[in-house]
Amino acid sequence: MAESEVTRTDELPAADRETVKAWLDRVPVESEDSRARHAAFEHKVRQLLQQRNAILVAHYYTDPDLQKLAEETGGLVADSLEMARFGTQCSADTLVVAGVRFMGETAKILNPEKTVLMPTLEATCSLDIGCPAEEFSKFCRAHPDHEVVVYANTSVGVKAISDWVVTSAIAVDVVEHLLDQGKKVIWAPDKHLGRYIQQKLGTQDMLLWDGACIVHEEFKTRALLQMKHLHPDAAVLAHPESPLSVLELADVVGSTTQIINAARNRAEQKFIVATDQGIFYKLQQNAPDKEFIMAPTSGEGATCRSCANCPWMGMNNMENLYYSLLKGTNEILVDPELGRRALVPLQKMLQFRDKSST
Repeated sequence: MAESEVTRTDELPAADRETVKAWLDRVPVESEDSRARHAAFEHKVRQLLQQRNAILVAHYYTDPDLQKLAEETGGLVADSLEMARFGTQCSADTLVVAGVRFMGETAKILNPEKTVLMPTLEATCSLDIGCPAEEFSKFCRAHPDHEVVVYANTSVGVKAISDWVVTSAIAVDVVEHLLDQGKKVIWAPDKHLGRYIQQKLGTQDMLLWDGACIVHEEFKTRALLQMKHLHPDAAVLAHPESPLSVLELADVVGSTTQIINAARNRAEQKFIVATDQGIFYKLQQNAPDKEFIMAPTSGEGATCRSCANCPWMGMNNMENLYYSLLKGTNEILVDPELGRRALVPLQKMLQFRDKSST
């Protein structure tokens, strides 16, 4: 079957474009007063986590200070798969999810009896935005003979109409499992990850939704080639949400956890990293003697530069984390019926991951 893509507007909605522009145009200013204010909020957050029997779960792409706080208070820093799993294994009454909204929704679906808070509810994801449940449902109904596999970076509404939810760590394995059973697959929403899966499995028997991550899509092939020339001893680590032309230059293509493991275990002492810069906190923690360079999103040669930071991940900070805990605001609520339906493909994801690990 030839690849087919459902079309949509290439641009984000105006409000979201403004969010991204404001983030990229920001000029951070740090003073002694701001550092003291930050420290005061952090101290209060630590107290509230203990008082509220709450636990902080942070994604690799969030601010390093939040990642450090999660580690030091008994929480977790992880990819979306392990974030999803963690809430079911801890005894906290409240889960505080520092990440983007679909991660908070996933935590609530898996832990409906717990309170799930986020530092801000405005933190979303371009993949989520670009795959509205109503439009995606129409697309799926037009192809009823296909198994619907969606990336975790989707809303609860999209998950509820899907057969499988996957993360980048298990996407190839799940699709291969389905193809081996003779099934046809709808893949959504990240087209770059979808094309990577097709290439890995040598198949075109997938329908791809036309979505992309605004961070990973910006990595530039020509600039990366020039950076490899400048650093010939460096290995390239890339997330599969990047364009296929970038992935073809990578020594390792993998999820955030797989990228961290590769940096720790490979012999190279220098790495060019094509994913969100927030991961550098864990990279440097796991391989403190190695050097990490951001893959370029613009420029050429020695002027190559990168602004590979998700604007929505960047909305999580110590101050809004404090107020969320203090007032119980920014709570994630999921329609119970939608939650029950979305739980089915999520549980299949966790069971598949556990089975493949044994």
